[in-house]
Amino acid sequence: MRAYSLDLRQRIVGAINRGGSRTEVARQFEVAVRTVDRYVRQARETGDLTPRPLPGRPRRLSPTDEGQVIQLLCEQPAATLPEYCERLAATTGTVVSPATMSRTIARLGWTRKKGQWQPGNATRTHGLPGGRR
Repeated sequence: MRAYSLDLRQRIVGAINRGGSRTEVARQFEVAVRTVDRYVRQARETGDLTPRPLPGRPRRLSPTDEGQVIQLLCEQPAATLPEYCERLAATTGTVVSPATMSRTIARLGWTRKKGQWQPGNATRTHGLPGGRR
């Protein structure tokens, strides 16, 4: 989930400073009361409302590397994950594990069907009448 904008944070804190109640302000800006409390506390303690960086490490593969993965999938659709890892390391110098390669391929929307990787189907049947459950 993305952080709320700095402008919205400032408007929320400003509304509280003008005497609005936490519940009214939360309802007005369509956020949780807890969010209002957090922004007011952050403004009081630090004087700054900029969003904190998201936790976790950055992705191992850059968008350029992801483009290379798509190219590898198109060239050799029947290759295994370790083979893709080796080919990616040979072409870009980026060494990744098969698990990272699997997550990247899934994020790119590709699926493995009948032993070959292919782009995912644009038609989703899950949750529709007559579709898979």
